[in-house]
Amino acid sequence: MQVIADLQLHSKYARAVSPQMVIPFIGLWAKIKGIGLIATGDWTHPLWMREIKANLTEDGSGLLSLKKNEERFDDEGPLFLLESEVSCIYTQGGKGRRVHTLIWSPTIDTCDKINKELTRRGANLLSDGRPIIGLTSIQVAEVVLTIDPKCLIVPAHVWTPWFSLYGSKSGFDSISDCYGQYAKDIFAVETGLSSDPSMNWRIKELDNRSIVSFSDAHSGPKLGREATVFEMEKMDFNSIREAITRPSTTNFSDSTVKIGSQSSGHSNTSSSQDTISADSKIVVGRPHSTISYTLEFYPEEGKYHYTGHRACGVKQDPRETGEKGTVCPVCGKPLTIGVMHRVEELAGRSEADLKLITKEVPGTKVKGIYSKAFSNRPPYIKLVPLQEIIAETIGGAPTAVNVQNEYKKLTNQFSNEFAVLLQTSVQDITKVSGEKIAQAVQKVREGDIVIDPGYDGVFGVVKIWGEKEEKKQTDDKKQLSLL
Repeated sequence: MQVIADLQLHSKYARAVSPQMVIPFIGLWAKIKGIGLIATGDWTHPLWMREIKANLTEDGSGLLSLKKNEERFDDEGPLFLLESEVSCIYTQGGKGRRVHTLIWSPTIDTCDKINKELTRRGANLLSDGRPIIGLTSIQVAEVVLTIDPKCLIVPAHVWTPWFSLYGSKSGFDSISDCYGQYAKDIFAVETGLSSDPSMNWRIKELDNRSIVSFSDAHSGPKLGREATVFEMEKMDFNSIREAITRPSTTNFSDSTVKIGSQSSGHSNTSSSQDTISADSKIVVGRPHSTISYTLEFYPEEGKYHYTGHRACGVKQDPRETGEKGTVCPVCGKPLTIGVMHRVEELAGRSEADLKLITKEVPGTKVKGIYSKAFSNRPPYIKLVPLQEIIAETIGGAPTAVNVQNEYKKLTNQFSNEFAVLLQTSVQDITKVSGEKIAQAVQKVREGDIVIDPGYDGVFGVVKIWGEKEEKKQTDDKKQLSLL
């Protein structure tokens, strides 16, 4: 069975988050997107935990389901995993540190115990859905794993300059520097919107750790802009933990993916007799749970991808920064170090060493990125959200009525957004929404897009249609108007 999972998001109690981000609304958008396993978000917040308990029910699997009295669902909704993000702000090694960490818990009881201990240590959990905690990353790991060793700790959006493990402004150079004796318990890192898997594959200390991707959504439409596809024999917390703690050691299995809530397909994964570390809690003799592939945002769209100084309009890629330095050539002030430059600083191998290739991911109609040098790594797919594809193609904002109408037509006809993006034929999309939108979806599948990377707080631009194509569209419309 395969399931699309988005295991990082925020509730209405977190800063800059839509007030609509409540449990039923999150569940509804998960169905629209085709997400079968969704995070609760923010269980460290007492008021949000009260809503989790009111809306979700445990069944002993480590995952939660919507209570049956939820009228918004005419059939089975997605399953939920208990997730929260904490912001650790402290001083270590004579430098201010700001590190965001995800905590996944198997039970509400474990969450309650962690919250009680964090409060005892001075954390104001009512302050924000993503609370600022004056503990070190080591201390947070100690609290969590002492209370329940089954919990998973995952460094969030690991390359964001100001709030991450490897961040250029306040991060560390290694996992052990950040998490100390608990580095051995860090089984995965999250790419975040600022990186993709191949950027992380260049870091040697991540060779035996999983690379996962999630949306960090602050609103319903943003769910699934990044996600991870798991292949499991059974939908439960232990299977998720197994997939995370034991990175895949085989090539992606040729299985059929049915995208949607608790979706399943026929897997060709065979039984394995491998002996695995006791930490990973794997039952020897049954099929392993694995990560099949991840769905990625274009990191170039992030506002700190390249080094630069926006006040002077200076933007440098890593090669230029290596040649010219990190001082603005116009005003002489320090440049803001970009994510790619930071990757180059810590990388133990070049991108060429990865021997990246592009080919269709089995079970989809989309080309993914693989590494020939590290064939054990699951591939990844770069996508543009369907609303953005439609908006750029027909004109208007993603929230515009004409865009929303077209989005609803497609997602209603083909079940959900991921089914449209990953599996539906171009011919079928054409029948519903016309040739132009179908062509745009195909361009995204093939990676045939235009990219202008962001820098120093300026968002990058990812466009499906280049200038020549846009001019042709305009000319065609003018011609049609004459007719």
